[in-house]
Amino acid sequence: MPKPQINFINEQIKFFLKDKSRIKKWLSACIIHEKHDPGTICYVFCSDKYLLTINNKYLKHNYYTDIITFDYTEKESKIISGDIFISIETVKSNSEDLGIEFGTELKRVMVHGILHLLGYGDKTNTQQKEMRKKEDKYIKLFM
Repeated sequence: MPKPQINFINEQIKFFLKDKSRIKKWLSACIIHEKHDPGTICYVFCSDKYLLTINNKYLKHNYYTDIITFDYTEKESKIISGDIFISIETVKSNSEDLGIEFGTELKRVMVHGILHLLGYGDKTNTQQKEMRKKEDKYIKLFM
């Protein structure tokens, strides 16, 4: 079995992620808690403009968002893999609008991507409530 890797890269933005090692352990723990194993997961921190281009090109959506997740997990595999694109600009503005710390909002969005890779959706109100409940649970694990 290949060694799990959680990677962080920047695209069209200057951003420094603090506590990378701790965040990798936390994300892995979230995945394991859901009875899966981490595979290769790449977080791409980017600008609003970059993420809008991704949204247009691959999803045919013409709007800004904070996160887009591409799931590469093989069917019926317990090893999750994917690319998670996060707009740092939108995460910052959302944290300001919500009156919460940027770091907390970033962790919420990061684990949100993991939850998508685990099969959780957020299209319906019920799914959104379940997603938020899981996000809150896993953010508390980091504290």
